[in-house]
Amino acid sequence: MTVVLAGIGADSTNLGALGPLYDDNRFEYVPIPEKTRNTSETATLGSWTLRYDDRVAADLTTRIEPQPIRNGVDTVSGDALAEWPLHRDPNFEALTYGEHRSNGYVSRLRSLEPGDLVGFYAGLRRPGGDRAHRYLIGYFTVDSVAVITPEMRETDREAILAANPENAHAKRARERDGELYRQDKPVVIVAGREPGGLFDRYPIRLSDYYVKPDNVQAQYYLREEIEAEWNVRAGGQNMLFKPAYRCDLSSEAFRQLVGPRTDRTPADTVVDGSTGT
Repeated sequence: MTVVLAGIGADSTNLGALGPLYDDNRFEYVPIPEKTRNTSETATLGSWTLRYDDRVAADLTTRIEPQPIRNGVDTVSGDALAEWPLHRDPNFEALTYGEHRSNGYVSRLRSLEPGDLVGFYAGLRRPGGDRAHRYLIGYFTVDSVAVITPEMRETDREAILAANPENAHAKRARERDGELYRQDKPVVIVAGREPGGLFDRYPIRLSDYYVKPDNVQAQYYLREEIEAEWNVRAGGQNMLFKPAYRCDLSSEAFRQLVGPRTDRTPADTVVDGSTGT
């Protein structure tokens, strides 16, 4: 059995802000802005209401530079910011996740089998300005995995997209006559099933921030307790670029380690005897 940990959500490189982690340990999942206006996704920065606040995602920033606009035409700000669509990936309501990143994501996700798990981690920041960290915020159980490749027949590609209508990559393709945004890369679409979804509070901190010996600058690294207890076997230690981690761990063992998704308590953040908050 396998668990893949995937880095997702808004951060300084796409939204210019991280999701909030409140003093009572509730938190916000904020999807990244879409790279293009050409999507059938109806959720926008202005319509995405925070779960535990009266703000929307657009209130977290003043401007974005989504690709392919970056290095091209303009930034997005003002009224246009609220109208910009989100790349809702993963979609925790529909339990679907798509990926084309090549730094371990495609290879590790495509190897998943029904009953395996995908865990999702994001950067979160407390309102007082404390150091941001990477936190596990939810997961879902794998139902099926499909891979769209550049050389795939059009009919096969369309069949996969039609079978995953709520996936963010399928929504982009729907507005591009069935063509994926990146036609030169394989895209993995993971269809999920329960158990799965967002935690209600007390996300689990995965990162430490420190200067390694012989280095001059601090970096984010995977916590040693997590690496050992979750049996992490691929992904490396440096968390700066949100690597995909492969854990040799059964789904049941993972769920026991992370605790329930709802009605979570401080005990559900403890890893190897130390607090994860």
